[in-house]
Amino acid sequence: MDINSKIKIIYKYLAIILMFGLSNFLTTAHAENYTIEKIINGIDANVIFMRHALAPGIGDPNNFKIGDCSTQRNLNETGIAQAVLIGKQLKENSIQFNKIYSSQWCRCYQTATLLDLGKVHEFAGLNSIFQNFVSRRETLQKLEQKLSEIPLNKLVIFVTHQVNIQAITKKNVASGEMVAFNTSTKKSHKINLSIQR
Repeated sequence: MDINSKIKIIYKYLAIILMFGLSNFLTTAHAENYTIEKIINGIDANVIFMRHALAPGIGDPNNFKIGDCSTQRNLNETGIAQAVLIGKQLKENSIQFNKIYSSQWCRCYQTATLLDLGKVHEFAGLNSIFQNFVSRRETLQKLEQKLSEIPLNKLVIFVTHQVNIQAITKKNVASGEMVAFNTSTKKSHKINLSIQR
């Protein structure tokens, strides 16, 4: 193994260690005295939208195929650590979901699985509408239908893509960010565990 390969491996593990080390400095909401639970209860949210963890790049290759991760943009080591850390933060704050849904894109399903919050259900209504690999109209129709079926006394998490979250909540989100959403009032509130103080 040459020196460059050794350096790359060292940097990779340093990034993961740094990500987990930062967990000691994370709180549970944007502002002081705002817990994740307060954000959820503040708007009576019954859905949490989450953008998949860090997967560097934009979009997917032209040969993209659902079910074939080798044709897709995937989580890197930092994204893997980010997803694990977010799941840990949610568990530490006793946030429990009645159901966990994910886009069929590998980076979303991997994120949802790494959260380690329960069984993950693939849902086509969460698939990326960014590059027209799927129909925007049909995908959002499926999502709107699913949203209309979620009782207000339940809490569901949807792991999906930035464009899909923006289409429903009108909020832009970075990798790993979440938006609490009330399906009745359409009120929403961003949650970002990765930059909280």
